[in-house]
Amino acid sequence: MLFLDANSGRQLYCAPVIDTQEKLSSFINDLDEAPWVALDTEADSLHAYPEKLCLVQVSIPGKDVLVDPLSGMDLEQLFTSLNRHTLLMHGSDYDVRLFKMGHDFTPNAIFDTMLAARLVGRTQFGLSSLSSEILGVELEKTSQKANWAKRPLTDKMREYALNDTRYLKPLVDALKNELKTSGRIEWHQQECDRLIRDNANVRKPDSDKVWRIKGSARLNPEALSILRGLWHWREKEAKRRNRPPYFVLSPEVMVKISEEAAHGQDTGKWLPRRIPDYRRKEIQKCIKTCRSLPENEWPGRHKSPPRKHITPAQKIRFEEIQKKRDQEAVDLAIDPTIIASRATMVRLACEAEGVFEGVLPWQQQVLGLS
Repeated sequence: MLFLDANSGRQLYCAPVIDTQEKLSSFINDLDEAPWVALDTEADSLHAYPEKLCLVQVSIPGKDVLVDPLSGMDLEQLFTSLNRHTLLMHGSDYDVRLFKMGHDFTPNAIFDTMLAARLVGRTQFGLSSLSSEILGVELEKTSQKANWAKRPLTDKMREYALNDTRYLKPLVDALKNELKTSGRIEWHQQECDRLIRDNANVRKPDSDKVWRIKGSARLNPEALSILRGLWHWREKEAKRRNRPPYFVLSPEVMVKISEEAAHGQDTGKWLPRRIPDYRRKEIQKCIKTCRSLPENEWPGRHKSPPRKHITPAQKIRFEEIQKKRDQEAVDLAIDPTIIASRATMVRLACEAEGVFEGVLPWQQQVLGLS
């Protein structure tokens, strides 16, 4: 379906939206038989809390569709069909987490074009850059911050979403050829497998760390008690209003209020000017409750694990690994951090327990560790 952009007059393509079980079942028949599948998602993290999956973009030969997860459809059939394929995706770490958290779905296999671009030495590896450099296609990006939970989707939103998958197959073909030429196909497979493994493992947040936002390290225990209370209040308020927490109260303001309140100072000046009276009163009530807690219930300052000093021998080993990594990066024409980060090299030099669990076979080979 084609339409004209009212502002530019250029012709745009409008992908069909699948929002009923009947439409989805019909599309699944084509999806099952497709020789390749390109996939992407959109969420509402800038507009809602907690965030949720709002759109699934799927491209197969001759067909591009937008699947609407907010329509109430059962998506189990879709996920089953998707897992019959290696999914062509770009920068898919966020998508994998979103699928796992919202729908307990984990892809079996992916081909990530961002990882491929980095492994062949490309320094510009965003989807827009790759589409422009490799395909000569400039993508529509004006809907980047749109509210994807709103219905109906505008024509520009549809085009923006569609652009995330409609060009992935030719990008995959081009990058796969570059990987083959450089002998790095297996490297890419290892990276994709790790991306799935790491991002499908959604860990429960540490209850003693989750509220310790930037700036909290300088606070005393009483101020930390107030901050902890404010953080939990903000979480409830954000969920009640379905708004991201920073729209309720910014981290900087929370730290400043906690610090001032612990010293008995007036905190009203730090609140947003247009904050409703009921919310102002709730914040003051929260502060009062937290200040009334006995000292033995105040949280302590966060204690970082004792820093292990590297020995002279380990330092020499680190420098050897770094020299090897940097030379290999020059020879391979890739970013050295893809081979090993500084933290990984320190762990390797110190022979830290389990360090090889985080170093892929191709990285071990390049570093001369295997």
